[in-house]
Amino acid sequence: MTTPVPGPVRPPATVRPDDARRALVAGSVGNFIEWYEFGIYGYFATVIAAQFFTPEGGSEVEGLVKAYASFALAFFFRPVGAAVFGRFGDRVGRRPALVVVVCLMTGATAMIGLLPTYASIGAAAPCLLTLLRILQGLSAGGEFGGAVSVMTECAPPGRRGRYGAWQSFTVALGLLAGAAVAVVLASVLTASQLHGWGWRVPFLLTLPLGLVALRLRLRLPPDEPPARVPGGRVPGGRVPGGRVPGGRAEGGTGPEGGPRPRPGETARAVVLGIGRMMGWSAAGYTFLVVMPSYVQSTLGATFQQALLGTVLANLGFAASILPAGGLSDRIGRRTVMVAGALLVAGLALPLLHLVQDPGAPGYAKGAALFAAGAGVGLMAGPGPAMLAEMFPARVRCTGLGLAYALSNAVFSGCAGLIITEVVARTGNVDVPGYYAAATCAVSVAALLTLRGDDHDRPLR
Repeated sequence: MTTPVPGPVRPPATVRPDDARRALVAGSVGNFIEWYEFGIYGYFATVIAAQFFTPEGGSEVEGLVKAYASFALAFFFRPVGAAVFGRFGDRVGRRPALVVVVCLMTGATAMIGLLPTYASIGAAAPCLLTLLRILQGLSAGGEFGGAVSVMTECAPPGRRGRYGAWQSFTVALGLLAGAAVAVVLASVLTASQLHGWGWRVPFLLTLPLGLVALRLRLRLPPDEPPARVPGGRVPGGRVPGGRVPGGRAEGGTGPEGGPRPRPGETARAVVLGIGRMMGWSAAGYTFLVVMPSYVQSTLGATFQQALLGTVLANLGFAASILPAGGLSDRIGRRTVMVAGALLVAGLALPLLHLVQDPGAPGYAKGAALFAAGAGVGLMAGPGPAMLAEMFPARVRCTGLGLAYALSNAVFSGCAGLIITEVVARTGNVDVPGYYAAATCAVSVAALLTLRGDDHDRPLR
């Protein structure tokens, strides 16, 4: 049994470089698949609404609202998945939890590409689609907690923000990949082909992607879950695969785990995490996923124009994530994330007005969308590491997974439904800007409670 290391002393990391890289890739690839799928559902929302939620003679707006309701329902099953798979990851191990969730996500997504439509089987079609969306929600809820835990726990000293940022970066890559597939299909297929069978292709593409992710995750080194380490200490300072339970990569010889936190402590941390994530969740989905349907249904843009705008927003998002994560390792999570939330809160309405202006040049609209995405990236880059630092090893998968899942369920999953319904009822096309600005303002208040030196402290 090793001697506990006092206070700020940081012993050498015990994570082998190959294991750290393997953990980074295996954690990232599942996030890529998850957000690719959620992206294509958002990009093809108008097509899916027509195929599954709009009977002959039905209202297109009503069908779109129902499609977004199905989208939101999947998000409300994310907290269930976070609790179930988070506890599984905390008690059994990170690797088996990550293997199960990627299999569930891949299978459910591929099945959507094979579903018969409303015209074929009537009301059973939307019911089956909603069931598969629920399975996706369960798997996505478990994905974040396990992936971020592995990625941050295996990070080298002083690089937790950059390693955690890869989770958000693969979100951007997944959304961009979904947008790219949608643009290609919309360009090479006629409207009737796209509505007839072309929309199925993006969902079926997840099958080979999922097999690659499964292989990578099966190659992760075995891990000893924090809850199983007697007395919360590391026998011999290591576990199989060289990773410290609970992953204090900066301190591999000290005590880990410790007493299990009281439920009230964990619950308070989850609520605070939701507040800190609120703006990231709401603004991210508003500008990166919901925007295509908004500009089509509200501003009269074509499908191709809407997707191009979304690509630009996601490019801004992707461009700022890794630099923001790296910067937060040097100056702190609080400074970078507050700057991002203030930027989005202040610019949401002006940027939206620029996009709405028919006389504004195209390059200006593109720059506005790029800037909106970049502001969200300033929050998303340091965000995973910030959440990992809020919870001790014994409840990390569960705690950060619940904070992320609940925030996304309320403020992301409902974004399309809220924006579409409120715009339809009030005729106010500024609703997306108000929504993003208000949630970011609340996040600023929650983020100001962060300690300035959290990035320098070892994981608990």
